[in-house]
Amino acid sequence: MPVRVVQSKQNVRLKELRHALSKPPRPGDALAGIEGPNLIEEAVRARLGIEAVFVSQDAERLLDGLALPKETEVLLVPRELLSPVLTTEAPQPIAALVRQPDWIWRDLLEGFDEYSSALIVVLAGLQDPGNLGTIVRSAEAFGATGIVSLPGTVSAWNAKAVRASAGSIFRVPMISVSADECVAKLHESGVKIWATTVHDAKTAPSVNLTQPIAILIGNEGNGVPPELAAMADDALTIPCPGPVESLNAAVAASVLLYEAAQQRAAKGGAR
Repeated sequence: MPVRVVQSKQNVRLKELRHALSKPPRPGDALAGIEGPNLIEEAVRARLGIEAVFVSQDAERLLDGLALPKETEVLLVPRELLSPVLTTEAPQPIAALVRQPDWIWRDLLEGFDEYSSALIVVLAGLQDPGNLGTIVRSAEAFGATGIVSLPGTVSAWNAKAVRASAGSIFRVPMISVSADECVAKLHESGVKIWATTVHDAKTAPSVNLTQPIAILIGNEGNGVPPELAAMADDALTIPCPGPVESLNAAVAASVLLYEAAQQRAAKGGAR
């Protein structure tokens, strides 16, 4: 494992890290930045390509227990050079450049049977990175097969989104495509699209969520765009007996994923 000392803020690798953390990579970009020993450990467990690890010279202990690939470059950086690059408040002074997983449609759609069918979350214009990261984490927790990000949705590799996902972003298949491609591919694959809404929709417990489905989650303020909702097969809502009219986007997605997981578990137990 090559180790070298960085002595200038103009170091090429350090510039790459600064750029990756301040401007989340776009689809097609190879490298993303992550911070903290826990996320780096999750990236190792997910077998992501870890291009370089940056650690403060006074905190080399943070490398202990990290089973880094032998080809990973380790850069020892003075704290005064590394701290301004990091985005978290009171961060642990370690970060990494990692290669994003290269997911394709097949990862979201193939390899399932009648008891384990596709369960996909489609994000349409979601803006809060914390919400996105939470949805990715819930998607993994409740057995979703993948996530589709439509134009206007915040980057899943935004530093806040990565932290909120607690490493799930490394493992949950996620692709970014146009709305037209998304709808066409899902319908071609026999996946029913449910648009989420507050009014005039079927309640989640009353519909069959064990079949191949995609749950369409919209913008935090405006919901699913009308033109996109019109392309869905049906509409879905969460019954709320309390006085609250609607739920936070991440909470709503998590509740629907939990309902789908419960239905699928019950169906599997009935085999």
